[in-house]
Amino acid sequence: MDLDKKQATRQSAGEKLTSLGEKNSNIVVLDADLAGATKSNIFAKKFPDRFFDMGIAEQDMIATAAGLATCKKIPFACSFAVFATGRAYDQIRNSVCYPKLNVKIVGSHAGVTVGEDGGTHQMLEDINLMKGLPNMIVFSPADDLETKWAIGEMARLDGPAYIRTCRLKTPIVYDENQKFEFGKAIQIGNGTDATIFATGVTVAESIIAKENLEKQGINIRVIDIHTIKPIDEDMIIKCAKETKHLISVEDHNIIGGLGSIIADVLSEKYPAKLVKMGIKDEFGKSGKAEELLKNYEIDNTAIEKKVKDLI
Repeated sequence: MDLDKKQATRQSAGEKLTSLGEKNSNIVVLDADLAGATKSNIFAKKFPDRFFDMGIAEQDMIATAAGLATCKKIPFACSFAVFATGRAYDQIRNSVCYPKLNVKIVGSHAGVTVGEDGGTHQMLEDINLMKGLPNMIVFSPADDLETKWAIGEMARLDGPAYIRTCRLKTPIVYDENQKFEFGKAIQIGNGTDATIFATGVTVAESIIAKENLEKQGINIRVIDIHTIKPIDEDMIIKCAKETKHLISVEDHNIIGGLGSIIADVLSEKYPAKLVKMGIKDEFGKSGKAEELLKNYEIDNTAIEKKVKDLI
């Protein structure tokens, strides 16, 4: 992991959409008056005839994307996660998922790492909303390369898909040699003292905690859950069998998020205790992203402390 090299995954999404657009003329992009923030403006500058700014009308954006999908286009609808999934939920459910149309939704600025925009814009329920929809695939990438891979997978796979990206610039976790596989989590380290299941921005935080713990003689593994749905059940069960303690950490409400999904798997397949770290059923606050990670105890310091407390 390169702590000195950072990039926001929203930027990575915009860059990858543009490169895909160069290869596939059926890819179109829609935005809801936030192209500069979601970085869909990168695509717009290159392909203005395939970009549609729908204004502050997320429901119309999703419905239009559904219409485009019926015409063999591959629409990517972009907005802040709080608007893309919350304000347009009915259209996603009935106009996209029910007919299983090939619509891709890019929800940027997810989690408390939105920062100063505060609780109204910090979407902490989008994983819960999207994973509960039949036919919907859900991605939550950790860094630049993983985001670009996930956007590519969304274009390749047929049917509804959602990806959550963040505003905060995060460390580059992977190098060009890393292999990503749809529906398969990535194991980082082989420690047996504990397993940290992480997703999105918390992957880098977990790796930092892992490295700090190793210096203290505590060996853990980090599992990057980049595909939320379908979840990698085999990896979860494997870690439950091989490690003494299990922890999930996410920039999302612990109700209905990554921890809940893992707990569901464990309860049915291999009963084991899971400690959930995340936003504890509350709204976000305004502040700097790093301060909010610390405040909600999902930064590397909090993760390190939690592992030590358990052990």
